[in-house]
Amino acid sequence: MKRILAFAPVAALSVFLVGCASTKIETTGSAIREPLCKAGAQALTTVVYWSPQWRPDQKEPPLREAAALRGIEDFLGRTSFLAVAGINRWPAQDPLPSDEGLIRLVAAATPKPERLVFVVVRELGPRLTIGIPVIVEGGTEVLIDVRVLNTQNSESLANTRTFWRNGGAFVIKGVKTLDQDMSAALSATLTPNSLAK
Repeated sequence: MKRILAFAPVAALSVFLVGCASTKIETTGSAIREPLCKAGAQALTTVVYWSPQWRPDQKEPPLREAAALRGIEDFLGRTSFLAVAGINRWPAQDPLPSDEGLIRLVAAATPKPERLVFVVVRELGPRLTIGIPVIVEGGTEVLIDVRVLNTQNSESLANTRTFWRNGGAFVIKGVKTLDQDMSAALSATLTPNSLAK
């Protein structure tokens, strides 16, 4: 009985604090300048590598890593212009590779992919701010670094950081949407505005 009473105020607060969420996207670096594939063209064979790089005090890294992978898989599964040859996690003990190192990595692959996408996940989770001027402001956020390489000529097609945030005043979100949030952040980074969902 005590447990039910202990959680009742929290449930009441969650019901009371329902705000209107909006999405904000900030990108820095060298963003992708044109679609990875032109309309009607054959899908490009693409290999994907990803690596989590959490802050030292990150809570529940395994939960976030599983959500990140599901989000990557969701985005790639909905992307008709990339024929994904593989999704590989970069070894945690290895330093992040250079573009040249990535090109060398896939040089001997058969068949050789036409594109290589490298995703570094730095933040994926809920946030909640309590204070002035807004009493409660929350939501979820994704911070990713994305590199896209043309493996045919070693050209860098994108090297960008995306900070994706969904939330607002009186919005409280948990971890249930993290995979969709990850997918949306990748879509904002790699999909032309006309095709973004």
